Amino acid sequence: MSPSRLHRFRPRLLDALTTYDRRRFAADLGAGITVGIVALPLAMAFAIASGVKPEQGLFTAIIAGFLIAALGGSQVQIGGPAGAFIVIVYGIVERYGLANLLIATSLAGVLMFVMGLFKLGALVRYVPVPIVIGFTNGIAVLIGLSQVKDFLGLETPKLPADFFSQIAVLARHAHTLNPAALALAAASLAIVVLWPKSYKMPTAPSGLLARLRRLSAHLPGTIVALVVATVATVLLDLPVETIGSRFGGIPQALPAFDLPEFSWTTVKQLLIPTVTIALLGAIESLLCARVADNMAPIARHDPNQELMAQGVANFVTPLFGGIPATGTIARTVTNVRAGAQTPVAGIVHAATVLAVVLLAAPLALHVPLAALAGILAFVAWNMGEWREFVRLRHFSVQYRTILVGTFALTVIFDLTVAVEVGLILACVFFIYRMSTLFRAEPVADTSAPDGVKVVEVFGALFFGAVGKIEALTAQPPGTRALVLDMHRLISMDTSGLEALAQLHRELERRGVRLVLAAVNEQPRSLIRRAGFEDEIGAANVTATLAEAYAAALAPAPTVSEAG
Repeated sequence: MSPSRLHRFRPRLLDALTTYDRRRFAADLGAGITVGIVALPLAMAFAIASGVKPEQGLFTAIIAGFLIAALGGSQVQIGGPAGAFIVIVYGIVERYGLANLLIATSLAGVLMFVMGLFKLGALVRYVPVPIVIGFTNGIAVLIGLSQVKDFLGLETPKLPADFFSQIAVLARHAHTLNPAALALAAASLAIVVLWPKSYKMPTAPSGLLARLRRLSAHLPGTIVALVVATVATVLLDLPVETIGSRFGGIPQALPAFDLPEFSWTTVKQLLIPTVTIALLGAIESLLCARVADNMAPIARHDPNQELMAQGVANFVTPLFGGIPATGTIARTVTNVRAGAQTPVAGIVHAATVLAVVLLAAPLALHVPLAALAGILAFVAWNMGEWREFVRLRHFSVQYRTILVGTFALTVIFDLTVAVEVGLILACVFFIYRMSTLFRAEPVADTSAPDGVKVVEVFGALFFGAVGKIEALTAQPPGTRALVLDMHRLISMDTSGLEALAQLHRELERRGVRLVLAAVNEQPRSLIRRAGFEDEIGAANVTATLAEAYAAALAPAPTVSEAG
């Protein structure tokens, strides 16, 4: 393949540094520290909910967050573990084991890099909106369900990955409800909901109240909830499960390089998990980058460069025990609202998480899992676009079918099945709509000679609409020629061309001539390249209706002339 067809690897950071100054660094430093504090509890919560250790979420925020910021195609994107991956990671760990999750993540990274290299980033944008909303809402429901155990403090065995099995296990152990855990989770959720958000803080505060509001907004509600719940757990000696009691704490050290055992037999078994991680990562990261573009006065992101950076991050992070990473909307929005100017803010965010791990890891021993469940309940609620269900009645049956179908399949089966079926439904409905747009209608043209019938065709003549061309073989007795006015036919595929050829042959057997008038560029080019113009006769492919009428009245060519 020509090198010009490959995307040039050029991180957005290089462009940002050409005009970098002290003012921008100050803005990036403040934004990066703010986002790092926000990311800290979320990284642990996402890891625990995914069925892995909390430090694996922290290592992902550090390593992937740094690589995505340094190598990405967006100026303000923040990468790390994402809520959308919770259900996917949990299912892969349950079915294939942790080692195979790491291998699948690295393979997905390679796939994402190749997608960006071959300039396939723009194709992700073509995933229909109802599919994105459907699987996003489905994942939000599954995240919420996965937190019921810790939210209520239930004593259950390890939850299965299946939706209905999880409900059955939770229902059987409902009697083990822990009031202390429920109180902590509810209080944490209330704090996160009611605490001033950094993305709402006044940019130019005046007065004591506004200044206090801005100061409190710099301290994220998730951190406040975590600190309050941890202090309450320690001081009141609450009988709740903590990070220390379940995982033994978080190592106060840098992640170690550990290459998982690799074989081609394993790779074959991990095809579906690999594609799932790559697909979800690509969609999530590029949607996040588009949100950031619409929020800040910055250069639009480069989707191919962003995919390549996501690929590098997901290839490298598992080598240090990390889990899948992508662009994260909540942290990116916080980054933008906190005043980030360049990818340096993302790098500062990763350094902030690293500093906390190295300096304050022992404090995580007493963090109650109920508090993390309350935080994740808020994340799940914010993640879903629930208003779309209320608005469904305003949309077509096709839109409703795709959205609800994708949602149900995500919840009941998994994301891969949901997206595959959703795309198939979207294609089927698209073909149906396009076929209804194609029409072949008789025209009552008084200037047409006797025995010449005129039919206007418009739309797109493709495999889904050929039946309407086949119906034109039934012409009344006395018809000398059938003229197809094609000036409103915008495109035609090979199936449509074959239908025209069959129509010509059938009419010719009946002694009726087929004439094509006012053929547009794309159909005309296909007619020539496929040799149909030679078959029908160049004189029967005309530029105007008047020429078509003259061709219809012309005597049929003799055998020698035809051949």
